[in-house]
Amino acid sequence: MEIWLNQSSTDDFVLLGIFSHSPTDLVLFSAVMVVFIVALCGNVLLISLIYIDPRLHTPMYFFLSQLSLMDLMLVCTNVPKMAVNFLSGRKSITFVGCGIQIGLFVCLVGSEGLLLGLMAYDRYVAISHPLHYPILMNHKVCLQIVGSSWAFGIIDGLIQMVVVMSFPYCGLREVNHFFCEMLSLLKLACVDTSLFEKVIFVCCVFMLLFPFSIIVASYARILGTVLQMRSAQARKKALATCSSHLTAVSFFYGAAMFIYLRPRRYRAPSHDKVVSIFYTVLTPMLNPLIYSLRNREVMGSLRKGLDCCKIGSQH
Repeated sequence: MEIWLNQSSTDDFVLLGIFSHSPTDLVLFSAVMVVFIVALCGNVLLISLIYIDPRLHTPMYFFLSQLSLMDLMLVCTNVPKMAVNFLSGRKSITFVGCGIQIGLFVCLVGSEGLLLGLMAYDRYVAISHPLHYPILMNHKVCLQIVGSSWAFGIIDGLIQMVVVMSFPYCGLREVNHFFCEMLSLLKLACVDTSLFEKVIFVCCVFMLLFPFSIIVASYARILGTVLQMRSAQARKKALATCSSHLTAVSFFYGAAMFIYLRPRRYRAPSHDKVVSIFYTVLTPMLNPLIYSLRNREVMGSLRKGLDCCKIGSQH
């Protein structure tokens, strides 16, 4: 850390960004900022509803509040700096700032990926073992699931941040991305980083496929349970409780696998930047919408809150 703090201003990196100042890109930038504001408001609202409404004090909503917190932090890690650089015309980011972005980004993506996997297990217990659900998913277990997700992400983020920022960087130090994305930054290193990149690839495979295997196994068991249900209404209700989670999983894992599990020869910076926008801005906006619009309990809580506000304003 002392080495980082001793870096001079000449050690700043230049973020080339994703937008130019053409009319089309100005429209796209405006659209991204609208999505950012919606993501910010949506996640804050969802966390507030879950915290305030006692009816939402269940394991599923506790996990959902943590997912929203991760999305909120993820969208605030990269977008504000991108917006400041675009509007000011200054594209630099300090050495320390770059390291912090890498650490936070890896931490939050890793934590969210594992939490989404463990949320699938929660759905499996709720549908396949409803009578034992309060025992199997007690408060202690919920805290362990959330704690392990955060711990996994934090440890991974710290390790990757320290290693990446320990490499010497030279040349123009221009990062072909809108934030300090690790793979884009490694291209600027003055030393051979191929071994570390292979280690990172293996880590990414594990970080994505381990939670994804939990999701596949959980939903395979859920499907087996649903097919054995005699009531069509019960089947419909069971599938409805899973649809929101499956949609969120599809968006998150689809984008992450596209970026990190492709062979190196198929990678193009322009594609990576667009997909990064998708899961650093668009997915955090979609998650609260998916879980609220498709959920009667959340919508009921929102209506109740709005009614209280109306009554309060009338008095």
